[in-house]
Amino acid sequence: MAKTVNTSYPKEKIRILFLENISEVAVKSFHKHGYENVVRINKALTEEQLIEEIKDVHLLGIRSKTQITKKILEAAKKLQAIGCFCIGVNQIDLKAATKNGVVVFNAPYSNTRSVAELVIGAAIMLIRRVPDKNKAAHDGFWMKEAKGSFELRGKTLGIIGYGNIGSQVSVMAESLGMKVVFFDEAVKLPLGNAEKIRTIKELLKKSDVITLHVPGTANTKSLINKSTLKYCKKGAILINYARGTVVDLEALRNAILDGHIGGAAVDVYPWEPEKHGDRFETPLQGCPNVILTPHIGGSTEEAQENIGEDVSAKLFNYLETGITFGSHTVPALALPPQEGSHRILHIHNNVPGVLSEVNTQLSRNKINILGQYLKTNDDIGYVVLDVDENISSHALQLLKEVKATIKVRMLY
Repeated sequence: MAKTVNTSYPKEKIRILFLENISEVAVKSFHKHGYENVVRINKALTEEQLIEEIKDVHLLGIRSKTQITKKILEAAKKLQAIGCFCIGVNQIDLKAATKNGVVVFNAPYSNTRSVAELVIGAAIMLIRRVPDKNKAAHDGFWMKEAKGSFELRGKTLGIIGYGNIGSQVSVMAESLGMKVVFFDEAVKLPLGNAEKIRTIKELLKKSDVITLHVPGTANTKSLINKSTLKYCKKGAILINYARGTVVDLEALRNAILDGHIGGAAVDVYPWEPEKHGDRFETPLQGCPNVILTPHIGGSTEEAQENIGEDVSAKLFNYLETGITFGSHTVPALALPPQEGSHRILHIHNNVPGVLSEVNTQLSRNKINILGQYLKTNDDIGYVVLDVDENISSHALQLLKEVKATIKVRMLY
């Protein structure tokens, strides 16, 4: 059966907005699929700016800096989907996106390897105190000594957050001869010889190197602070490539300066500049044995290409076939195309009687349903209907009149 890729709305009129310098791979993918109306901006926009820009946008692509608020989503009357070209989706008000029937996709696995490699690289540099020796060499001082420098082999790595990245760091660390312990609130199957630890306090006491891989939520804000740092071994290394709010940087600075923490690598910050070249400040500047990087954990060419391909494919699948696998808002559905039919997508509030009303309206008007698919979550229902192509316009209008409807779209 041939795949149907025609949309009911002309491709040249579908407006796509990419922010934050999203990979050119994504832009080329959309052009290749016939979507030419792509605007690419190399920075994040403020709420006010985005409200103005998004009014006629059908697809939005962002990375981690752009904050998608309820006000933005309510102003985006034509918005069908948001592609997060990054790991997380915590920059989006998912509740508001769900309420407005906006499908949200991300790329949870595409830059996992890039971040994991950088974590291991930072651990090696810090435990050998390479940042200090590097600075000394640049300043013309020959700092050749073994004191305070160690191998990773035989040391204990503590991973807080055993998700996609944390578990890959675990595997890589074991291959270097490290012992791995981890803490995660969710039940996670240990890989290799990794050991699950019951509390963060216990993990900090055991670990020579601590790496964080948790989301930025109210529960993880200042997870590492003045009190928790006291549980760390003297001379322990701390790595944060997760979210900027997870570590109290003033407390970390003090712990480094008083010698309790032996070094740190930080890639994410509570406040970050909007664009390349902007002024940046952090309490950790000038601290010994500290590696500061500008949120580049996943910024490799391979990762950005993978992310561009992954999220673009999810957006194409939704736009052209109605597939919602990987969505954080609309229930996941995957369905084959039906020959000789037109497909309609119906997103509605999850209340009793909606599907019954849909079927009653169509049968009352003698509209034959060739295929029907329904899936719900706590908040919304997602119905995909294949109807006779000769009467699909009438069916579309009838579905718009169904109570509890959020969004209806003729797919092809």
